[in-house]
Amino acid sequence: MEKEKISEFNLPTYREIPNVGLYLDQVSKYINECFAEGPDFSITNSMISNYVKHHIIANPVKKLYYRDQIAQLIFITLSKGAVPLESLKDLLDRQAAICEAEKAYSYFADTFNKRLHDIFHNEAEDYIREENDRKHVVNNIVSTVVHQIYLNARIGEFMTESENTI
Repeated sequence: MEKEKISEFNLPTYREIPNVGLYLDQVSKYINECFAEGPDFSITNSMISNYVKHHIIANPVKKLYYRDQIAQLIFITLSKGAVPLESLKDLLDRQAAICEAEKAYSYFADTFNKRLHDIFHNEAEDYIREENDRKHVVNNIVSTVVHQIYLNARIGEFMTESENTI
């Protein structure tokens, strides 16, 4: 995918996500179309069914998925590579207990869009400071791994804190 296309990518707003009730095939098609002009993420019907089976998202209502479920699936699609599914389930459960789906998704989407744009637009400055492409790539890999370690530690702390307050 071209860097220019990715740098201009935005997740749909909460209000842009359909709330008319979509069948499984329509949900996966909608989410995959959301990412067609952006980062390389996708979801399949079987993945969605698996998330329902493991109670990561709510069961469809008469085989239809609505905005809250689709927003959660977008979050899962982006986050599953960085956070174990069991932790995603716990995070979504905790989020539902303390915050409305629209507010949670909007915060996530706004933060994602801003961070994606910041990284792509600042990359040129970072690259100038790097000695060569390989060091730039290695530095980004290390940064990603370190952030993932930190994220998993914070999720563990968050779950412990949440258990003590609920």
